Amino acid sequence: MPVRSKGQDFRVMFWPGQYAREGPVQTPKSFPTGWVAFGLTWLGAVATVPRMKCRPSLLLLVIFCLLALPMTAPAPLIYTPGEGWTYEPVGGDTKWRQTRAKDQMEVAQAAFDKKVYGMALKAARRVVKVWPLSDYAGQAQYLVARCYEAKGNDEKAFKEYQKVLEKYPKIATYQEILGRQYNIANKYLAGKWFRLWGVVPVFPSMDRTAEMYEKIVRSGPYSDIAPEAQMKIGAAREKQSNFPMAVKAYETAADRYNDKPKVAADALFRAGMAHRRQAQTADYDQSAAGRAIAAFTDFMTIFPNDPRVAEVQKIITALRSEQARGSYNIALFYEKKKKWRGAMVYYNEVQLQDPTSAIAATAKQRIDYLREKITAAPIPPAVTPSTSTGTNAPAIPATPATPATPATPAPASPTEPKK
Repeated sequence: MPVRSKGQDFRVMFWPGQYAREGPVQTPKSFPTGWVAFGLTWLGAVATVPRMKCRPSLLLLVIFCLLALPMTAPAPLIYTPGEGWTYEPVGGDTKWRQTRAKDQMEVAQAAFDKKVYGMALKAARRVVKVWPLSDYAGQAQYLVARCYEAKGNDEKAFKEYQKVLEKYPKIATYQEILGRQYNIANKYLAGKWFRLWGVVPVFPSMDRTAEMYEKIVRSGPYSDIAPEAQMKIGAAREKQSNFPMAVKAYETAADRYNDKPKVAADALFRAGMAHRRQAQTADYDQSAAGRAIAAFTDFMTIFPNDPRVAEVQKIITALRSEQARGSYNIALFYEKKKKWRGAMVYYNEVQLQDPTSAIAATAKQRIDYLREKITAAPIPPAVTPSTSTGTNAPAIPATPATPATPATPAPASPTEPKK
């Protein structure tokens, strides 16, 4: 059936096999007069038909032809009821779909063994999606994670392993999965960059790395890998200079795994070292040095036979010198502000913290100097509020009172002798 559209001057009909000509054309007798026949292959334009009104008609005609005429085209996206859309490459094998979970799992495992990770991933994910309650779902989810790890997408692999641990906690490969997650987290601790959308490398992140180790510890707090994972949380926090969080992680390891002497000793030692690093970055806050000394003292008390005790003693001596240096800097600050009594307090602290050092001798000299200065300083006059002017005026020193002279006792009047 011909498709017709109306123009402004006359009507135009598109008809297969005919071509437009300039001027009048010969039309079949069955056509009403005033019609012009066109073929679908005509590329020109009739001068008498306005261009703006012809374009929508041509567009509608092209759409109609594309929808009406059947044609052969590849279909890489295939929709399956209950499963959704899947991608099938042109010329690919579509026989990988199976009707049973067991058969589908065999397809996935065979593809993985052949290192065809795309096919293995697709088949394993279908097992998890179509048969989530089958006995093969846990193994299929594990195979999904293995495929991502083999393809180098470690972050995605870690998340898929975590799904296995959360949804299928009785899987036989539980300990192996924790080990694989631990190895992945170690890569990011070493500086591997995280990826945006799993494609674009953006930056390393110690926060996200610490979260990985925390998930490992939560999934298996008393597994073989958990103590090391807990210690790596502290290492990640130290890399971002978050020393309080690092100390907290080390102290957690020492408390939770106190039945493992090697882990507990290492945790206490590293907690003291984290305090020490914090003390080196704080000139006016020497509390970190004090906490470091306390942690190292606990270490020597609990583990006196540890080979690091001699090193710890040297560190404590250095920390005391560090405390003295910090107190000395604070004393200089107060002295600069002419707060001499406050400066003397911190100079005394220097002598108590490291009495045999050269800085202690200097502090003693400063104390003697400030003592003389405080003694020689005039005492400011007392002030009292003035009632007449409303301002504070110096008080007039009171005239010392003259001591009263003792009154001379009056001589006693003679009394007449009694008769």
